[in-house]
Amino acid sequence: MQQVLAMIYLWLKAGHLIFVIFWMAGLFMLPRFFVYHQEAPEGSPENAIWVDRERKLMKIIMWPALVVVWVLGLALAVSIDAFQQGWFHAKLAAVLALTAYHFWLANYAQLLAAGQRKLTGKKLRLLNEIPGIAAALIVILVIVKPF
Repeated sequence: MQQVLAMIYLWLKAGHLIFVIFWMAGLFMLPRFFVYHQEAPEGSPENAIWVDRERKLMKIIMWPALVVVWVLGLALAVSIDAFQQGWFHAKLAAVLALTAYHFWLANYAQLLAAGQRKLTGKKLRLLNEIPGIAAALIVILVIVKPF
């Protein structure tokens, strides 16, 4: 199995990066959608449009990208025996945290769709920084491999 993965390593890596970009785009867009959604009056046609946009972003881009990122990422880890390397453990922890953030966003989208607006626009704007910080950390771990 590892020989097969080694032969297709560059294709796995390219696919992984492509779907990471898709996933990250969604992680940046959805909190921004939430800001605009919360500014729309409850029960208005604009509110319904934001609910639909958030649902489509999650269903069409974010959930499929998350699954492919994990599948290809784990295949890459197996192909280079990354499970024995310290940098990979840190990267895996960061990706798990980003995945938890994804699930939190999905839950908040459901709350907004149900009319529950628990966070302010300012807090949502601050939360929008999480994927950027995580991405910077993950890139450093993968490229520099500090440990």
